Amino acid sequence: MNDRKPGGSGKKNNSYRSKPQPSKPQQGKPGKGQSSPGQPRKSWGTPGPGQRGGPFRDDSKKGYDRNLGAAKKPTRPNRAQREQNFSSVHTPEGVRLQKVMASAGVASRRVCEDLIAEGRVEVDGKVVTETGIRVDPDTAVIHVDGLRLQLDTTLRYFAFNKPRGVVSTMDDPDGRPCISDYLKKGKYDSTRLFHVGRLDTETEGLLLLTNDGELANRLTHPSFEIPKTYLVQVHGPMAKGVGAQLKEGMQLEDGFAQVDSFKLVDSTPGHVLVEVVMHSGKNRIVRRMFKEVGYPVERLVRVKFGPISLGDQKQGTIRQMGRQEQGHLMAAVNL
Repeated sequence: MNDRKPGGSGKKNNSYRSKPQPSKPQQGKPGKGQSSPGQPRKSWGTPGPGQRGGPFRDDSKKGYDRNLGAAKKPTRPNRAQREQNFSSVHTPEGVRLQKVMASAGVASRRVCEDLIAEGRVEVDGKVVTETGIRVDPDTAVIHVDGLRLQLDTTLRYFAFNKPRGVVSTMDDPDGRPCISDYLKKGKYDSTRLFHVGRLDTETEGLLLLTNDGELANRLTHPSFEIPKTYLVQVHGPMAKGVGAQLKEGMQLEDGFAQVDSFKLVDSTPGHVLVEVVMHSGKNRIVRRMFKEVGYPVERLVRVKFGPISLGDQKQGTIRQMGRQEQGHLMAAVNL
């Protein structure tokens, strides 16, 4: 499959990149903005580090944090409730809350004090506003604007842009390319890491990796209905009503399935590119649904898992998720 953008020339055998490209040519220096198959241009993706939306420190120089904004802002309690909250969570022999927050990378200690005073910080589910409060960092559950601070430094969170042909395992007895090969390239320790769900060998895109078992179990449990977004390329043209049929749902061999949303992204005489969102995690569910409606999948890329987007991440790379991304993942499953 070549790397031409759908809708660009109208020629046959066009395909798409890992993120949809606008029909209008991109501006820039000659030779810039070009990418290999499956690698989107940098003009697409989630808001960059340091943009407005949350209190977390700008980690852009580290190359991995993405500011996704606040999950929610707590309701400031009245005076009596504030006093009660203080007495219920204050640990005299503990560490000052603003110091714990600063050490976790929220912001400077002074800014953390302001966040506490503004009623934007919760400890063990209770809003606190006194900067003199002390907590036990080993047991306290702290949220800032609804985002949980991960105080356990042994827990790791990664986003992998899986190429086509890579199996979703840490080790493959048949010698096929697998996740651990890319962890080694990125000089990451694969010990005790596992993938959150899976993508079949021919599917590309976002795959989360972590050693946080509780979070991984919740993200994959059907009760939380975490949405996943896919770009799907099929042979065109596509008949009217296919999107409605997919949203209405169908009965497959392992039960009922439907997409949450369907959007046409681009179309040429030979190919159609659509975006679908669904929360089901059943095996090869997107491919099976499109085959059922008469449009076998030519190429499939997952571009979003819950609040985490693939963005401009290059294919075949692994990046460490930032603190805000971790917080949004935990908020999505009520942690």
